[in-house]
Amino acid sequence: MSQLNPTREDFAALLEQSFAGADLHEGTVVKGRVVAIEKDLAVIDVGLKVEGRVALKEFGAQARDGQLNVGDTVEVYLDRVENALGEAVISREKARREESWTRLEEAFNKNEKVTGIIFNQVKGGFTVDLDGAVAFLPRSQVDIRPVRDVGPLMHVPQPFQILKMDKRRGNIVVSRRTVLEETRAEQRSELVQSLQEGQIVDGVVKNITDYGAFVDLGGIDGLLHVTDIAWRRINHPSEVLSIGQTVRVQIIRVNPETHRISLGMKQLEADPWDGIVAKYPVGAKFQGRVTNITDYGAFVELEPGIEGLIHVSEMSWTKKNVHPGKIVSTSQEVEVMVLEVDPIKRRISLGLKQTLANPWEVFTEKYPPGTVVEGEVKNKTEFGLFVGLDGDVDGMVHLSDLDWNRPGEQVIEEFRRGDKLKAVVLDVDVEKERISLGVKQLAGDPFEKAGDIRRGQIVTCEILEVKESGLEVKLVDSDLTTFIKRAELARERGDQRPERFGVGERIDARVIQFDRKTRKVSVSIKALEVAEEKEAIAQFGSSDSGASLGDILGAALKARQEDK
Repeated sequence: MSQLNPTREDFAALLEQSFAGADLHEGTVVKGRVVAIEKDLAVIDVGLKVEGRVALKEFGAQARDGQLNVGDTVEVYLDRVENALGEAVISREKARREESWTRLEEAFNKNEKVTGIIFNQVKGGFTVDLDGAVAFLPRSQVDIRPVRDVGPLMHVPQPFQILKMDKRRGNIVVSRRTVLEETRAEQRSELVQSLQEGQIVDGVVKNITDYGAFVDLGGIDGLLHVTDIAWRRINHPSEVLSIGQTVRVQIIRVNPETHRISLGMKQLEADPWDGIVAKYPVGAKFQGRVTNITDYGAFVELEPGIEGLIHVSEMSWTKKNVHPGKIVSTSQEVEVMVLEVDPIKRRISLGLKQTLANPWEVFTEKYPPGTVVEGEVKNKTEFGLFVGLDGDVDGMVHLSDLDWNRPGEQVIEEFRRGDKLKAVVLDVDVEKERISLGVKQLAGDPFEKAGDIRRGQIVTCEILEVKESGLEVKLVDSDLTTFIKRAELARERGDQRPERFGVGERIDARVIQFDRKTRKVSVSIKALEVAEEKEAIAQFGSSDSGASLGDILGAALKARQEDK
């Protein structure tokens, strides 16, 4: 190769030789010296045969404040050694970004906080400048609680926690909320350690809910439950508290692990339940105000902090299975009787009906057994009738007390709801709240009216109804009815035909059963004929005397007819 005529390869070799001693690589951060400042550009020598230019704005505050001067050494990012213009392509901004990524990765690995500035708002959050590297701050990670105005947080250096980094994609996600929660947790821990159960402190009501109020104790919140605000019943904390109000509270419980603090206000006042048994003796009557109504009863305030329950079963003597709200109303003043006091469970059982006269006692005094009463049929059941009576009480007529002769299941069908009904008071059980009535007793017992009827007696009966199975008859001169079966209609089988008789016809029969205890009476025409036959035979002799049986019976009938 001639020195006078160098080739392209010779120039390449010489260029490579000139770089041999320099540790410069594209895509790295290198040091350079400012050799000139031209308008908005800085000319920087990075040790190559060519120089590079960087916009002054990439130096940020250093350039704006005039602190960047010729001769200063700066770090820049070497993008390419030479471009089409023969200049080195360098960048101060990329150099800062590379430096920042290195520091941020180290902080991320050590779980350390970094300082950044929120400088712009984007969809779903904000962008944060981490000294050259741009990170994303989700809206949910700005604060512990939602922030309406982020203005005061913009352009202010503040600490952040890196949640995620991806250098390949250039993504960094940070959180301000995590830093606040950590700081707050440290403050809470210190404050919790300084609090003791039973301690009395002042706080400010921060928030009010249905179940209580949160009170700020100076960096940590405690819960003031609605039941611990006052001894009396409070339906909602807003009745006595308001946000921003300063309150004096006592620390009831402190959980050092969860940092939960329970507070109380009523504990600073005297307990109204002290000496409650002597103050409200069982059986005494007091005036109270209805504070709350439930399905199972009504609560009555006897004094502030002292409430008792009127169970639904103790509200009315007569209104059963009725909602308490239909008997009393909220804020109503009522007189109640103390039924039971339990100072341990802090419960008082009250009665409303006990302050009124027992309607069953009043009824039995006014209508003793044997009295005739009148009422309206309220209901029909499978075992009897319920009748509404004086004093808003009900009496019952059992099926067996509807009629002396007919079955109750048949008689009850004659009654309808709303019918007026007269009955006799049979019995009043005050304790069981039952009144027994009878309808059939209005007419008297036909067995009592029957007189001295005995078995074997001959009675005259009036035919009430002719059936295929026999005759329904009524004993003349009494209210007794009975049924003569077909087999008892005649001695001879051929004469045992019910159609031989007619309704209204009177016949004679013999009493074959009469029992007052079982209330049974039975008569038989057949038994009468057999008895008459025996009597005739005894009177006129047997058939051995030469007279036929027909002659004997004819003589007997003739004698009987003459007697009549």
